[in-house]
Amino acid sequence: MIGELFCEPGAGPRRVPATAVAAMIAATGALAALTVWGRIGAAGGLLGLDVAAGALACALSPVLLWRPVEGTLGLSVLAALSPAATPAATLGALRVAQWRRFPVAAAVSAAGIAAHAAQGAWRPSGGISPGWWLALVAVAYGALAGWGALAQARRALVTSLRERARRAEAEQGRRVAEARMLERTRIAREMHDVLAHRLSLLATYAGALEYRPDSPPERLSQAAGVIRAGVHQALEELRDVIGLLRDDDHDRNGDGTGEADGARPQPVLADLPRLVEESRQAGEHVRLRERVAEPGSLPAATGRTAYRVVQEGLTNARKHAAGRPVEVVLEGRPGAHLVIDIRNPLAGGPPITPGAGTGLVGLTERVHLAGGRLDHETTAGEFRLRARLPWPATGPSTGPATGPSAGPA
Repeated sequence: MIGELFCEPGAGPRRVPATAVAAMIAATGALAALTVWGRIGAAGGLLGLDVAAGALACALSPVLLWRPVEGTLGLSVLAALSPAATPAATLGALRVAQWRRFPVAAAVSAAGIAAHAAQGAWRPSGGISPGWWLALVAVAYGALAGWGALAQARRALVTSLRERARRAEAEQGRRVAEARMLERTRIAREMHDVLAHRLSLLATYAGALEYRPDSPPERLSQAAGVIRAGVHQALEELRDVIGLLRDDDHDRNGDGTGEADGARPQPVLADLPRLVEESRQAGEHVRLRERVAEPGSLPAATGRTAYRVVQEGLTNARKHAAGRPVEVVLEGRPGAHLVIDIRNPLAGGPPITPGAGTGLVGLTERVHLAGGRLDHETTAGEFRLRARLPWPATGPSTGPATGPSAGPA
């Protein structure tokens, strides 16, 4: 359509290609020529005026592309003198309706109606009364204004949709960047939790070999075997962590555990005795006391977080207080909380293995994500790590608490 040809949605009225100028001149010239041809018989002595008005309207029509309001008003004055300028004046009214606010378009349309009323007064159209002539002109200008307003609303809607799409793409990009950052943080946290404990055990055995080279051969062989097995297990655990975190579908079994078929199960609360025994074999004096009711009802995610808390506590004690006793106390029940309390005396010497100091930071974040709270403090020559994790109720009866169990110091 002509209006769509002249009004490109992405360009304003001042940004007009040369093809639009040529199309405007051709369209107005053709319509003016048809108008003059149709009024040859009725024009009489005013035929020359019509030809001159049509040629002038054709020459002025490109002004509508840059200044539609001024051009349309000028063509409306010319239309009051000759019908040959009517096509150019109506095209100008349409362009104003498409690119200007509705009050401006209404005012320009009113000027066009007045100009054609003046035309009909001194050059009446044969076969139609002046009243009907004016009514038809008013309806035509109203239709042009409505058409232009509709095109303007459609253009605004398209622009709004494009902006929403752009914002959605930007938001998606931001979410992807945040997801990548969170995944990197998770990988770093998992690697620290898994490897820091294992490597600290290896450092303990290696330190024993270094400071006791006169140990019996069987003891040296046993320590070397423990180191070899520990390195192998550390590599296996590192491979499991990387394989788990690089998989896009973390819950491939659909059971909410995030484990895959054939993958090593993630540690839970029931694995704490094994963790404590490993520390004892490395020479660490650990005392574990459990006062937990219905430990089997503890959610796997909460049990895994509790395991990591104890693991980090034992690793820190081994690094910063080697040879000092460590006490681990767990107590809780369904419908309340699982409380983990780890204590060890401070040592004045340097740590046996260097650390980045971010273990407790990552552990605090892990506990917060689980809905719990982690506190650590140093008082009276003792370091204390205390975690409090939520434990949802499983039923009306929670059952009695199990008796305390203590391992050898």
